[in-house]
Amino acid sequence: MKTIRKIAALLCLFQFVAIVGITQQKANTLKGTVRDGATKETLAAVSVVIKNTTEGTYTDDKGHFSLSTNQKLPITLEISSIGFESQTLVITDAKPSIEVNLVTLTGLGQEVVISATRTPARILESPVSVERLGIKELRNAPSANYYDNVKNLKGVDVVTSGMLFSTPTTRGFAGSGNARLNQLVDGMDNQAPGLNFAVGSTVGLTELDVDYMELLPGASSVLYGSGGMNGTLLINSKNPFKYQGFSSQYKLGVNHLNSPTPNQGAKPYYDIAMRYAKAFNNKFAFKVTAQYIKAQDWHVSDTRNYNRASSTIDDRTRSYPAYDGIGVYGDETNFNMNSITEGLLSAIPSGTPTWQGIKTMDSLFRLSNNKVISRTGYDEIGVVDYNTYNLRGNVGLFYKINSATELSWQTYLGTGTTAYTASDRYSLRDYKIWQHKLEIKNPNWFLRAYTTQENAGDAFNATAMMRILNESQKPSFNISNLPGSWAMQYGGAYTQAFLQARAAGATNAQAETAAHAAARAFADQGRLEPGSARYQQIFDSLANVPISKGGAQFLDRTNLYMTEGQYKIHQIDFMDVMVGASWKRYVLNSEGTLFADTAGRINIDEYGAYIQLQKSLFKDVLKLNAAGRYDKNENFKGRFTPRISAVVKIAKDNNLRFSYQQAYRFPTTQNQWINLPAGSAILIGGLPQLREFYKFNSNPVYSLANVQQYGAAFTQAYTAALQGGASQQVAFGTAANTASATLKPHQFGEYKAESMHSFEVGYKGLLLDKKLLIDAFAYWSTYQNFLGRQTVIQSKSQLAGALGQTGLIQQNPDRTTVGDRTVYSVSVNAKEDVKVNGWGFSADYMVGNGLSFGGNVAYNNMRENNLPTGFISYWNTPKYRYVLSAGHDKILKDWSVNINYRWQQSMYYESDFVVGNLPAFGALDAQISRRLPKIKSLIKLGASNLLNKYYQNGVGNPSIGGLYYISFGYNVF
Repeated sequence: MKTIRKIAALLCLFQFVAIVGITQQKANTLKGTVRDGATKETLAAVSVVIKNTTEGTYTDDKGHFSLSTNQKLPITLEISSIGFESQTLVITDAKPSIEVNLVTLTGLGQEVVISATRTPARILESPVSVERLGIKELRNAPSANYYDNVKNLKGVDVVTSGMLFSTPTTRGFAGSGNARLNQLVDGMDNQAPGLNFAVGSTVGLTELDVDYMELLPGASSVLYGSGGMNGTLLINSKNPFKYQGFSSQYKLGVNHLNSPTPNQGAKPYYDIAMRYAKAFNNKFAFKVTAQYIKAQDWHVSDTRNYNRASSTIDDRTRSYPAYDGIGVYGDETNFNMNSITEGLLSAIPSGTPTWQGIKTMDSLFRLSNNKVISRTGYDEIGVVDYNTYNLRGNVGLFYKINSATELSWQTYLGTGTTAYTASDRYSLRDYKIWQHKLEIKNPNWFLRAYTTQENAGDAFNATAMMRILNESQKPSFNISNLPGSWAMQYGGAYTQAFLQARAAGATNAQAETAAHAAARAFADQGRLEPGSARYQQIFDSLANVPISKGGAQFLDRTNLYMTEGQYKIHQIDFMDVMVGASWKRYVLNSEGTLFADTAGRINIDEYGAYIQLQKSLFKDVLKLNAAGRYDKNENFKGRFTPRISAVVKIAKDNNLRFSYQQAYRFPTTQNQWINLPAGSAILIGGLPQLREFYKFNSNPVYSLANVQQYGAAFTQAYTAALQGGASQQVAFGTAANTASATLKPHQFGEYKAESMHSFEVGYKGLLLDKKLLIDAFAYWSTYQNFLGRQTVIQSKSQLAGALGQTGLIQQNPDRTTVGDRTVYSVSVNAKEDVKVNGWGFSADYMVGNGLSFGGNVAYNNMRENNLPTGFISYWNTPKYRYVLSAGHDKILKDWSVNINYRWQQSMYYESDFVVGNLPAFGALDAQISRRLPKIKSLIKLGASNLLNKYYQNGVGNPSIGGLYYISFGYNVF
């Protein structure tokens, strides 16, 4: 209720400001047309401003402008547009029409960026590393999706969970959902507040509405808040006062050519987008945008066997009795047949009819090399909804209170179906995210309030879904109904087939192989087959049952509320001063399917403030910047974050930059409050309330390394006792007593915010008559209280906990308990510092007449560390990656072509889902396009991964092949 009152108060304030804005009668109206001096084409979105004032306008989609003013003649107009040389024009009398011809800018590095200091500055003079993609770069890029173009920027790594779900990062620690890189769309946090992944690739701006993208690699939280550890990506839309008229784009493509998934052929790709914007008297404007994409998603074709106990991948096939395929679900349920038979022999009296058969079964499995058996799983293609689509749009109303102050209301919507990789694979079906923003801004200040409303739709956990589906068809083990249990059917059939094979003269190994095949076929009788009516009926029912009630569905309805403002102080003459403040509230609402919120919604409040000081010295030879930020989350101590930087001009358009900055991030909403049975463990947040809920104090937990140590000691003592002639019972007791001294309960330290401090040195400059742009940097960073996950084990008895790890006790279908052992993955801080370093280099050369070449290379390295066994850091970054590019804007009169080739080195990839080596890969993207000036249109033929060499950029993620498309765009310039 308090949040609603705050937003209502802001609405009243903005409305009052709008009402008191005074519209004055203008004495002179200047009209004209702006053209490209070389081609004579009219130019849209050209800025026309009266010098030394804030009065101005933009040319419309036909190149025309109209500017009314009460300034007396003569008036000096400043006319500018990115990619052209600025012009000044003195108007001495009210001409009926002004004609302006702009000259194409031939030099590089003239862009103005905002992200580095939150104030406009030439990119050459930025105090920290920054990358920029403007309209021209996005228009000429080969990628079918504008968001994917960030992968060609220097030092950027991308992890792809699905065709419409990509996650970028810089300087390490990548994953499907990167909480260390901020993504802001029109100033709004783009991270889903509950699911904790940025949704810029599916929720945000449509392609036709993107004005520019700016990326700050590395530490950036001093100005952008929690999360800016590894960078901040800003995506900003087109203002309707500047970009007017109707635009549309139609894109048709094809993918899945020569798919590695069996029996899959080429599939169509559709992408339709439109935008309409209109301004009235340069006072009121509106815009409407929409984009719809439909395709078949990339498939997970990696079905290699994953040994979860040792976290290793091998090439064992489905005939392997304990097979657990990476892209196969339901086979995670496994058990040791000797453990089952031992338990039955001890529970069933020897006089019962089944006793002798179980004893025979136990004896035969002791001869087997494959005592661990897994359930038969289902390939992802029959589980996850690959019919991906995305519908997104934006409606905005804009009002100019005066020539410098603008009031706006915007609503953004994104909905769709895609796939996501986290602790398991998730099918996100018909998710919806709304964002609403009210903002008033001025060149010297702004105030905004917005909310993010999240709805997970019909999302479900694919791994959990198929484990439960297997159990619903036939329980793995049920002592009250042994004949109906899958495990007992498997064991009985195995025993019979083994004895028959041996009687026929087969060796033990041959008999074992034949028996496992026969046993699985027998136990799988009645198995639910994808496509059957019964399968679909049970599948649909489980997809609509929440996880908290034994199903697989998420019910996440988490919301975010945010207000922030910024102000430049002009009363201080000797330096530039800027201050800002923010407040945000998360309202967690998953009904127990994601968070520990079964008792009701959970609120988390954060607030912060920052100040930035800038000073130029020695006639702009030296520019100093100092900034500091303080933030407080209600669950954590406050954080102060400083940044100090200097830019030194060593020659005209050649600058050195130096910076020291700190960054921080409060644990995400999931880091704090998640409570989710998933994969091989129960994921829980790091707050002490959750450890208290699971009684860690009264029933201690043990680290994975400690249990492995105990298991090794137990096995050694147990074997020695048996060899010494002891009975099994005596050997068990002796081994437990001997190994118990090695067990030490895991101690959790204080749960803290993560912090990082980083040094960076860089150079950016123009050479060879401004035709060659060089950018280079090196950085050294140290993370403290590094946030990751720690695997711990809890058991009613120390013995069961150890045996569970050594594979001697049955694993239950939910895979989070083994015997009476429970495995948890807890969000924790590393006690040790984590150190990384790296460098990057790029060169862009403009040959002339539209021909250009470019390339960049980046190196990232996580230095030696002492992270404990079972601690997942998510480094997931190749040491070396590079991108080469070539382009020609005027290969013929109205033709252009662009080619990009990117490559990255092999690396070790780790996540909660799967860990393993990721091979090196390279991909070639290309496009050729033709402008049709007379009808203001553009035809483009393009391809992502032109050579169709399928690759993965994350182990367990889909294989990405070629996407080939042709598009027709109207008024897209």
